[in-house]
Amino acid sequence: MLWFLFCIALLILGYFTYGKVVERVFVINPKKATPAYAMQDGVDYIPMSKTKIWLIQLLNIAGTGPIFGPILGALYGPVAMLWIVLGCIFAGAVHDYFCGMLSVRNGGASMPNLAGRYLGRPVKYFINLLAVVLLLLVGVVFVASPAALLSTLTIDAFSASSGAISLNNAEEIAQASVQAATELTVWGMDKPTIIAVWTAIIFAYYILATLLPIDKIIGRIYPLFGALLLFMSVGMVYGLVSSHLSVTDPIEFFRTVNTDGQGLTWEKFTQNFQVKDNVPIWPLLFLTISCGALSGFHATQTPLMARCAENEKEGRFIFYGAMIAEGVIALIWCAVGLSFYENPQALQNAIDAGSPSKVVYDSSIHFLGFVGGLFAVLGVVVLPITSGDTAFRAARLIIAEFFKINQSSLIKRLVIAVPLFAVGFIVSKIDFSILWRYFTWANQTTAMVMLWTAAAYLYRYNKFHWICSIPAWFISTVCFTYLAYNKIGFGLDYQLSVYIGFGLTLLCIGLFFTKLKPLGKIDEDAYVDDTLGSHHRM
Repeated sequence: MLWFLFCIALLILGYFTYGKVVERVFVINPKKATPAYAMQDGVDYIPMSKTKIWLIQLLNIAGTGPIFGPILGALYGPVAMLWIVLGCIFAGAVHDYFCGMLSVRNGGASMPNLAGRYLGRPVKYFINLLAVVLLLLVGVVFVASPAALLSTLTIDAFSASSGAISLNNAEEIAQASVQAATELTVWGMDKPTIIAVWTAIIFAYYILATLLPIDKIIGRIYPLFGALLLFMSVGMVYGLVSSHLSVTDPIEFFRTVNTDGQGLTWEKFTQNFQVKDNVPIWPLLFLTISCGALSGFHATQTPLMARCAENEKEGRFIFYGAMIAEGVIALIWCAVGLSFYENPQALQNAIDAGSPSKVVYDSSIHFLGFVGGLFAVLGVVVLPITSGDTAFRAARLIIAEFFKINQSSLIKRLVIAVPLFAVGFIVSKIDFSILWRYFTWANQTTAMVMLWTAAAYLYRYNKFHWICSIPAWFISTVCFTYLAYNKIGFGLDYQLSVYIGFGLTLLCIGLFFTKLKPLGKIDEDAYVDDTLGSHHRM
């Protein structure tokens, strides 16, 4: 338990210390007009308070990733928490901050445009395609997971209200949720039909959130979603701590390691480094836990809020701070994965039986009872929904920006949104497990490009680029190794894949320092980077 609390304390400390370092390296200009005022259009560029923007930013970036990823990462043992803390402070929050602030500096530009400006047009074209594909995958994935959880809640709620199960018997509820998959019905509908109904409702909401001005639905409904998220986070911490302190049946933190009463030792810390032969900790842990530590999806979402920020001095709170908060959520669910089941195999069996969503459902009901667990699960459900809606919105804006289609008109928004959702519906028919594997790689590859973009910006303007360069090198090695080793890539020998990963990263480092040239001491506001190595006055 002390390790869990220590990790949370480190995240908070990181915000107040390293967050300030990052802000000083960037050099904010509080007197410079932000896009929210300079480009205000009443649709996407709208000034909002920093508190509201922070909440929307958190809900935008925190999908199922900081929940499902840490639960899967718990199979590697307590070391998963170390990656969440270090990754969040030194990579993820840095990634989000520079994406947000560079967007603010460049008229609310999307991440592909930022990559093109600082790394060159070929990178812009590549990341435009990758970002749209990633956002489609996110939108589809974040329809399936909340629909499945909502269908389980629907069946169990009706079963409980009819007296079929006891509201006070968590074990009976868990057994009933398994039975519901094949036997129980609501209004004559079986579980697949209920999932289809919830999928249609979520898609309908996504369409509205994609088309309407950002302050009409997202800005108004997110405070309610935020309250559910807060209840979920506080509720699960309460459940973990109270169960740990229980006199009758206490749970032990890191019981997935063993329960010899010795606490967290180095042997326990390292013994789960490789759970199975085909899932080595390098590089898979760093792709399994992404949104809670470092996620490229955030680069597609952050410019949405950069277009609403009122002052550059709010950037650390909005962008760096929201990522730290997501890291706390990830630590909570990693602790659940490490503590709720008797051993790693029991956790793996639960995941195999119903994906990480089963872990979410069973643990919430166990810790908080049926009613409290219901609200906790709803708090989990809002995360993918509030990321899925802005995923489609961000895809619309990236496409519009690429083809230079003004989005102030509803008709022009429909021109992009209709085919976008049609493709999304087609993609939704692909097997979820396949979608998730491709999403994982696309997600971290996008993060890799964004970190290289930020490093290029800092290097060109003679700022301390190492705070972005080193994380960029790290995640590049992860992504290249994963692509060489995994079946969705080239499926090569593991050792060879590691060599390839490091070799390609060294190649990228060489190109970075040979192709990019520092500009000397100039006013960055007077220059625009269009292509690699070329600049012109605004």
